[in-house]
Amino acid sequence: MSLNIPPGTLMGHPKGLFLLFATEMWERFSYYGMRALLVLTLVAATDAANPGFGLTRGNAIELYGIYTGLVYFTPLIGGWIADNFIGQRKAVLLGGVLMAAGQFTLFASVPHSLSLFYVGLGLLIAGNGFFKPNISTMVGDLYTQGDARRDGAFTIFYMGINVGAFFAPLITSTLGESADYGWRWGYFAAGCGMSLSVLIQFFLAQRFIGDVGVVAGAKRSLAAAGGVKEPLTKEERDRLRVVAFLFVFVTMFWLAFEQAGGLMNIYAQDYTDRLLGSFEVPAGWFQSLNPLYIVVFAPIFSWLWVKLSAANKNPAAPVKIVGGMLLTAVGFGFLLIGVFQMQGGEGMKSSMLWLSLAYLFHTLGELCISPVGLSLMTKLSPIRLASLVMGVWFLMPSVAQYLGGLVGAFSEHAGEYESVRNFAADLGVQLGHSGLLAVFGGIALALILFSVALWLLSGMLVDWMHGAEQPKDLNETPAKDATVMTATATA
Repeated sequence: MSLNIPPGTLMGHPKGLFLLFATEMWERFSYYGMRALLVLTLVAATDAANPGFGLTRGNAIELYGIYTGLVYFTPLIGGWIADNFIGQRKAVLLGGVLMAAGQFTLFASVPHSLSLFYVGLGLLIAGNGFFKPNISTMVGDLYTQGDARRDGAFTIFYMGINVGAFFAPLITSTLGESADYGWRWGYFAAGCGMSLSVLIQFFLAQRFIGDVGVVAGAKRSLAAAGGVKEPLTKEERDRLRVVAFLFVFVTMFWLAFEQAGGLMNIYAQDYTDRLLGSFEVPAGWFQSLNPLYIVVFAPIFSWLWVKLSAANKNPAAPVKIVGGMLLTAVGFGFLLIGVFQMQGGEGMKSSMLWLSLAYLFHTLGELCISPVGLSLMTKLSPIRLASLVMGVWFLMPSVAQYLGGLVGAFSEHAGEYESVRNFAADLGVQLGHSGLLAVFGGIALALILFSVALWLLSGMLVDWMHGAEQPKDLNETPAKDATVMTATATA
């Protein structure tokens, strides 16, 4: 079934890619804008100049983990509904409307009603389930099977995610952390961003992406098979096994990476020296480092993958994931340096340098895993299961978010365990910092062990992929287009 994609390209890619880029950019502005405020709003005292809900740090981080876990669980359901009933286009619009309503509900709830705040979070969770897997699947549908431009396309798309994520905390934290405005106006700004995403998709989608996402994937697959529902082939089953194996390792990466919104956010607020002269950098601004690094380094990674592919040396996706996990472990090493710096005297805090370097290496790890994984899911999934498999990809951070919340919350109580106290004392770390030592050090060690295990399994996984990453019948032309694109993006 033809998707009737409008002709014409921009930087070697269909123009519709940049429509989806803009849609996702404003949605991510909305998500990361509220994420920068969530834990800080929950722990802010009810009688403060900028009042919040007065939760303990442990309870706030645990709630953050539950919320973000559900945010990434519901795409499994939304992907299945889109595949079988409503198609990706309607699912994206429905999800966007629900999320905009959720942000404005948060605006109305702070600081008066924690119950209404929960309602707002519920709307965001449901809306994300419809939006997230389906917008990503539509990116893949712009390209034919084996088109070598697809990895570059997802890198561009990922830049859209992070342009929105970069600006979001700068605006929402400036409003939300200020007693002159208050937390609620940060959520209002996030709601405005989500509304723009919906309007872009509603008014411009047909013009730029044609029929992509209009017909449910199951119906397209059935039509392509002549109306006969065929069982999955052995090749398709093997490729789905790869998804299942990667689930464990990518989940470990996201458990580590998503400490950014919880424990690392509190680390920035309470344990980092944020003074630049007389100006104190808002804690939420550090949330913009990751997307800033993405925008800077994504074109470089895209160019690198194309050059390696041209030389027939491009690592397979599982090997890239190994590299990403090791780079993320290095990032936690810098956080440990910051913990030891705090032992230099009473009231000593960690330098912003270590937190900035941690975000840098977490970002480099993310670039080896997240856009590569998004692209890989579209290569491994049968048409009839495209959004569902993308939902499985987002289920990985769902599990990780929940477990990561528990791990982050553990830092508050880690000093109650004799083994942790003794280990910290042996290294000259104060009792009050023992939780940070245990969590940051434990995550770094786990990442190293998981990366070694995946390296040992990578050969088997590549065999099961049955050449899914290899271009087919394209005579290298797309790769040349991708080279032009990345050179232009870099310029």
